[in-house]
Amino acid sequence: MAKHILSVLVENHAGVLSRVAGLFSRRGFNIDSLAVGVTENPEVSRMTIVVEGDEYIIEQVSKQLNKLIDVIKIKRLDRHEFISRELALIKVASNAATRSEIVQLVEIFRAKIVDVSKTTLTIEASGSEDKVSALEDLLRPFGIKEIVRTGVIAIERGNRIIKATNNEESDTNG
Repeated sequence: MAKHILSVLVENHAGVLSRVAGLFSRRGFNIDSLAVGVTENPEVSRMTIVVEGDEYIIEQVSKQLNKLIDVIKIKRLDRHEFISRELALIKVASNAATRSEIVQLVEIFRAKIVDVSKTTLTIEASGSEDKVSALEDLLRPFGIKEIVRTGVIAIERGNRIIKATNNEESDTNG
């Protein structure tokens, strides 16, 4: 089964996230990743939902989401038509003997060290889900003390825009 990314525009008010999560729970669908944030319109939030499943499951998820009153628009992002990123903060054990090796890994992955203590380094990494996972795997032998990941956020490539106001997608010429 493949992973699918849904970009869901919803009304920005209390309880919307709970209703969406409840829908998935009641239907027995699993959410691989869920990120929510306000859009360019403060009255609208965008949910980026990653769901694993076949075409039938994705169709059912979309139909159920469309029934929720707070949902404005749902767009399934095509595999090669979007840019996605994830952010992670990784606290890893570090001492004088391992610090330089960890710093080299961080540089290779174009990540940043955002906090240093005598026994740990905290690393900020962003990129594709695979890139963040690869860095995590390479840091694991040093001893990951704590990790937090945002989940995937995604946006369509180019000049395609998902509009919340008139339920249409548009191409803009900039």
